[in-house]
Amino acid sequence: MPRFSIVIATKDRAHFLDGALSSLAQQVTAQSFEIIVVDNGSSDHTPAVIQRWAESLPLRAVREERPNRGLARNRGIGVASGEIVAFCDDDVFLPQGWLAAHALAHDESDRVPHAISGPIINVPSYDDRPAPKPANFSRAFFCTCNVSVPREQLQEVGGFDEAFDLYGWEDTELGARLRDAGVQRRFAWDAYLWHIKPPTGETLELALRRAAEKGRMAARYVAKRPSHDAILATGAYAVNRWKGRLLTPRIVRTLLAGALATGRVPRLLERVARAQLLDGVYLSEMEREFRALDGSTTQS
Repeated sequence: MPRFSIVIATKDRAHFLDGALSSLAQQVTAQSFEIIVVDNGSSDHTPAVIQRWAESLPLRAVREERPNRGLARNRGIGVASGEIVAFCDDDVFLPQGWLAAHALAHDESDRVPHAISGPIINVPSYDDRPAPKPANFSRAFFCTCNVSVPREQLQEVGGFDEAFDLYGWEDTELGARLRDAGVQRRFAWDAYLWHIKPPTGETLELALRRAAEKGRMAARYVAKRPSHDAILATGAYAVNRWKGRLLTPRIVRTLLAGALATGRVPRLLERVARAQLLDGVYLSEMEREFRALDGSTTQS
């Protein structure tokens, strides 16, 4: 039985997946490991990338057609045989000591189950490989871009909640349940990775869709866990919700989207306008989901 099962969920990002797997092939570690790639319904050449790397890596492929990040990762957990499950995204590049650093952090955890996370360093290309800095510290308990946790604890809490079927918050919600179950958190500076974020990689259309989905999932998270921490994390507190209603009503969002789409917004204002638009869409969709959830509760 391998000590680590590394789970990567992916969809239509063959180029990124190829980079992540190439970095896993270069790991310098005494730890035994397996790689489980869950193809969440890709239509590009992702299967060919998986097949090629399976010839030289201890890699298993799982196909899950239903688009759902939590479901895809649950499929990976379901076939994992390692003592510890490590998660990373497909658009990362891992230093040679990444897995060894996760292992050492677990070894030093005094037999108490821990969720080990490390710095996530956003870089514009594979050629940029800076060392972690204080700004890369994160207080997030569980972020699937870079985290590992004993498989037993994942199974005990039931894995990811598949009701979070759009973008966002499914890993935060799982982390909250792991914390409730007694899992502790440790941040290991040596367990860092590079997160590839090309400057032209996210179109406004994609950013808007993600903001809308994340807003809806935020409402589901707060409805399931109406705690102070969840409300603060999602921005679902009263002042912020009123800010969205007052500063970015539908007419303002429409005007901002139209202006940004023309490409004529001065660069000094573009970033501010884009941030305002995305925040407005996030808050608007969160409110819409809250109303939908309230309606379904009333009817039931």
